[in-house]
Amino acid sequence: MISATLRGAVSAAAVVLLATACAGGPPASGEPATSQQETSAPNSTSAPSTAADGVTTSDNVKQVAHLPRTAPFDGRDDINTDLAFQGDYLFQGNFGGFSIYDISEPAKPARVAQVACPGQQNDVSVYENLLILSIDEPVSGPGCDADDDERAWEGLRIFDVSDKKSPRYVGAVATDCGSHTHTMVPAGDTLYVYVSSPGPEPDSRTCPPPHELIQIVEIPMSAPQSARVVAKPDIFPERQHSDLASGCHDITAYPEKKLAAAACFGDGVLLDIADPVRPKVLQQLTDTQNFSIWHSATFNNDATKVVFSDELGGGGQATCDRNTPRTKGANAVYDLVNGKLELRGYFKIPREQQRDENCVAHNGSLIPVPGKDIMVQSWYQGGVSVWDFTDSAAPKEIGFFERGPHQPPTVAGSWSAYYYNGYIYSSDITEGLDVLEIDDPLTDPAKKVEMADFNVQTQKSY
Repeated sequence: MISATLRGAVSAAAVVLLATACAGGPPASGEPATSQQETSAPNSTSAPSTAADGVTTSDNVKQVAHLPRTAPFDGRDDINTDLAFQGDYLFQGNFGGFSIYDISEPAKPARVAQVACPGQQNDVSVYENLLILSIDEPVSGPGCDADDDERAWEGLRIFDVSDKKSPRYVGAVATDCGSHTHTMVPAGDTLYVYVSSPGPEPDSRTCPPPHELIQIVEIPMSAPQSARVVAKPDIFPERQHSDLASGCHDITAYPEKKLAAAACFGDGVLLDIADPVRPKVLQQLTDTQNFSIWHSATFNNDATKVVFSDELGGGGQATCDRNTPRTKGANAVYDLVNGKLELRGYFKIPREQQRDENCVAHNGSLIPVPGKDIMVQSWYQGGVSVWDFTDSAAPKEIGFFERGPHQPPTVAGSWSAYYYNGYIYSSDITEGLDVLEIDDPLTDPAKKVEMADFNVQTQKSY
């Protein structure tokens, strides 16, 4: 999410820029084909149905559980954010801290712990006994008792979650401009963490210019309290900086393939991470016509494709309407051919949203179907979409879940939607945690794939 976290970078002028981008014209002729969808009607293989509570789904998707937010994470500013998984546990970030759920029975998830540790945006990942949080707003210090008075620290916080009922704070690492998101790259007894953040802010104590594109934190697994920044590679020194900010929003690593894809402010970048401390640029992608904020990236299972998403409007605008071209605020599908990414097509949800529903492509993951390229993805108030990009030039939606417009109008909806061991888990900004199940011939083979853990920014083959 950008609207709440770019801080000084998203100025009033930038908001005008985004509004102008929303009103842009259709793509020029000769561009890769978009999926053939209409904005006024679903293009799913299943007909929609509406429940009594206003939830609408395709008939191949059902909601099997819902847990609303509870104290201390039920205030106006307690926004639910990202998800991570380990064994029978789900970890959910929140601007107020993080929660741990027992999902051994997916239809009956149970809260195990809630840790109050305020920080924007508290994106979360888990590796072995460690949990890592991204803090992207200056506070007075690294501990959970920090306040907003001095505003002299931001970066990563590290917890020991060996005891799921009683997580223990073990340390922190300050990073320039904080950490909007982070990506884990395990290497033996060392965990490397790529930190993505926007910046700079010339008058800031924590985000001075110039702002390196990414920072790499080294965490010794035997002594996580000694974690430190070991590199600040400028992964593309000749890039065209966005009018919003420099830096990167999100990086997805695929250590088995020695590749990473970075979604940066103004560019997409393909990286060689054979040496995780010295990533090398393989290719830069720039699309000034259709992409505003390169938000995230997803490899397909065999790393022959990359899906880049565009968070037009920063997550706070209604871009899933008939006035916004279908190549904006969408996903771009690239094929990796002879070591180079080539644009093939675009995907955007086919269900038009109302003008007060913030909607744009956001966090998603592969559904592990052997031989197919299928994703589940959050779209804020556009809900959760399951879509097939096996044909890169003609991706299509095959299922969905969404609520009606939030009342009163506000930024709401699904922040992250991921598939894990037979179920889809959606972190809803205001409503809590949803557990969904899809029953479809295209996705059913995924139910046979068992994952021991899952952090979406660190892909593993299945």
